[in-house]
Amino acid sequence: MEGTLPLTTFKVLTLNTHKGFTALNRRFMLHDLRDAVRGVGADVVFLQEVLGSHELHATKQKEWPTAPQYEFLADTIWGHYSYGRNAIYPEGHHGNAVLSKFPISAWKNHDVSIAGPERRGLLHCTLRIPDRDLEVHAICAHLGLMEDHRRQQLELLCKLVHQAVPPDAPLIVAGDFNDWRVRAHKQLEKGCGLTEAFAAHNGAAARSFPSRFPVLRLDRIYTRNVRTAQPAVLASKPWSHLSDHAALALEITL
Repeated sequence: MEGTLPLTTFKVLTLNTHKGFTALNRRFMLHDLRDAVRGVGADVVFLQEVLGSHELHATKQKEWPTAPQYEFLADTIWGHYSYGRNAIYPEGHHGNAVLSKFPISAWKNHDVSIAGPERRGLLHCTLRIPDRDLEVHAICAHLGLMEDHRRQQLELLCKLVHQAVPPDAPLIVAGDFNDWRVRAHKQLEKGCGLTEAFAAHNGAAARSFPSRFPVLRLDRIYTRNVRTAQPAVLASKPWSHLSDHAALALEITL
């Protein structure tokens, strides 16, 4: 039909990288993790617990990269990336990152830590889709372990969406929500119109933790103003040995 915009379809991936180590920190797996992430063919990657630097690990691990982990993972595949530093300690820091094949026209990291030593953040990136007058908003989330903290952080997420994301703009929110009681769906649907993709397709959020025998539904991909397809939990080998979380993949159509 004349005047109809062409469809744009791309794949997203979300993963808590566990700082490049297996469960219980037994092995450093960042190089294998990079190979696995590349194999998915994702256009946009949401990462949590990715290290910006760590002086102690750098001296003990022979294969420790000279670049920050998010740059090492992006390498030559994802030409654009942003990093939001959440936790800072004497040895270094870690946080959330977004790797993108689309240009990132703007980004901002939002501190949503509530109380105590647990540091959490929301990394908000605006992606520019080539050849279309369209921007996609991507928010990488890592929420707290305490339910009351998560409830407040979800309120802050909805506040961010209302203030920074146009109502008709495509929006993807992905990451580790630590929502083992599965209470975020209703709050996010009512608060800012987000729908969890795996729940929409399969009737329930994906089981993603622990990766070797996923039981808890901690990792999520929420969307608004997009079409979704082919939700996949990446929990078999090699993924089950790369992190304590399984990765989630999803196809997005604009």
